[in-house]
Amino acid sequence: MGHYDFQPGQEMQHDTSPHRITIGGVEQRIDTASLVLCYSRMLVFQAYPVFTRFCCKVFLTDALEYLSGAAATCLIDNTHVVVAAGTGARMVPAPEMAAFAERYRFTFRAHEKGDANRSARVERPFHFIEHNFLAGRTFADLGDLNAQARVFCDKVNATRKKHLHASPRELFAAERPHLRPLPLFVPEVYALHHRLVDVEGYVNVHGHRYSVPYLLIGRQLEVRETKDRIDVYHGPRLVASHQKVLSRTFTRVTVPEHRPPRGARPSTQPLPEEHILAQADPPVPAYAAALKHRSAGRGTLALRRLLVLYREYPRTAFLQAVTLAQQYGLLMSALT
Repeated sequence: MGHYDFQPGQEMQHDTSPHRITIGGVEQRIDTASLVLCYSRMLVFQAYPVFTRFCCKVFLTDALEYLSGAAATCLIDNTHVVVAAGTGARMVPAPEMAAFAERYRFTFRAHEKGDANRSARVERPFHFIEHNFLAGRTFADLGDLNAQARVFCDKVNATRKKHLHASPRELFAAERPHLRPLPLFVPEVYALHHRLVDVEGYVNVHGHRYSVPYLLIGRQLEVRETKDRIDVYHGPRLVASHQKVLSRTFTRVTVPEHRPPRGARPSTQPLPEEHILAQADPPVPAYAAALKHRSAGRGTLALRRLLVLYREYPRTAFLQAVTLAQQYGLLMSALT
């Protein structure tokens, strides 16, 4: 086994590890992410339902803020979360991760395959976290777990270690001046998604469904995902804002004001699907009108299914099927 000595600010190591724990009375799998400064052994860790590239940027942003800076190099394993191609010295980070590292003035490096001891600074704490933090604790939710994790890190970093003859916090006082300072402006990490509002008035983000105003059913909206929020926009207008669900259990989040009021009369405004189908090739417009007339309510679901078929099926075959269905007075059954 190799032995590695590090200078202040020379290297930090980042890795992840899966764990099974009980949150809110339900046993589930989580991923913990850790970052360790190799000289001082300052430790930061947080937990996520699934550790994605988005989560990696969120975690490293929070961790570097906790440490007030970055070491020159961040050693990783050959994880696809950071890596676009290659391994070890030939590793090429994904463009967005390279841009992230450039913003904080550090460089990602990967250890060679089979040389896990090279990242021992961050590997060892996972066993410590498993047996000294996760064991015996209860958590209401993932937010509660991460709040407790931050307090735990503060305590561990202030605890004197025999082999260091000091605490990580004491050694950090010597290392901090050698870290790359944070940029003057630290942008919020976010991801943009485009979602079609389903027939029940929800947009789906990572399996969780978030409500939007019911009048937007069928519309294409932009969803901005941040660390703890889901914001939904119709053009430049914010139409819904939700606390982000941090759970593997698929959840439906509903704002009562987004639902139609009781006793409200059905809208007379044409559906977005109607506008599109009305401009389609014949005989689709006439078929769509008949389909709406024969459907319950506004015929939203039926028109949506018809529009999906119109967009996805080979055009000639689809038009022949519609012509045949219209000829025999069949609505949808001849097409599905």
